[in-house]
Parts: sequence; structure tokens; C-alpha cells
Amino acid sequence: QVQLVESGGGLVQAGGSLRLSCAASGIVFSLYAMGWYRQTPGKQREFVATITRGGTINYADSVKGRFTISRDGAKNTAYLQLNTLRPEDSAVYYCYAKLTLSTIESWGQGTQVTVSS
Repeated sequence: QVQLVESGGGLVQAGGSLRLSCAASGIVFSLYAMGWYRQTPGKQREFVATITRGGTINYADSVKGRFTISRDGAKNTAYLQLNTLRPEDSAVYYCYAKLTLSTIESWGQGTQVTVSS
């Protein structure tokens, strides 16, 4: 059974930093692309960043230069480092895992990030 567990969210002042973690179990981690989306009330889930099994990375324009995605195969964990946070970054951040060359994907339960001005 696939399980993705996010952690690391919280309340931070504008300009601050957080590090989100996504611990995966029940999958062969090396076969999956990992990524992050975020969602605020009343809005659609928004792409943030993704990292493929080969290490190719993509970011949303709104977070380029501020957020860094990474993965650790030894720990079956993906990370999202959030720097220079802005109030508009406040959202529930969701981790996902997508099996390469398939439509199979799984989602975590989300972790709340709140940035105060």
C-alpha cells in the first residue's frame, strides 16, 4: 500500500524558511517521479515543483530561485526547501509520486504552510 507522509509545515514570517519532507513507503522509490503541489481555499491545486527519477527538476515560475526540490533514495524521501517565503506562498502543500511512464500516481495528505506578513 502506497503511503506518502508530509511533514515540516508550519507558521513562519515573511522572508523565512521551511523544509517540507515527504516520506514514501509501499513503492519502489527509484521508479517514481516526486513532486509538490499546493492549494488554497477556493482555488485549484497548483503545481510547485517536480523531480524525476533521473534528477530532472522543474519549478513553477512563482517559486523559481526560492524553492528547491530534492530526493534521497536511501531514505525514500523527497524534500522541498522553501526560502524567502511570501504571504502568497501560504497553502496546503501536497506531495505526490508518479510512476515513470505510467499514469499511476499517489498523493499525501498535505501539510499547511502559513506565511505571515
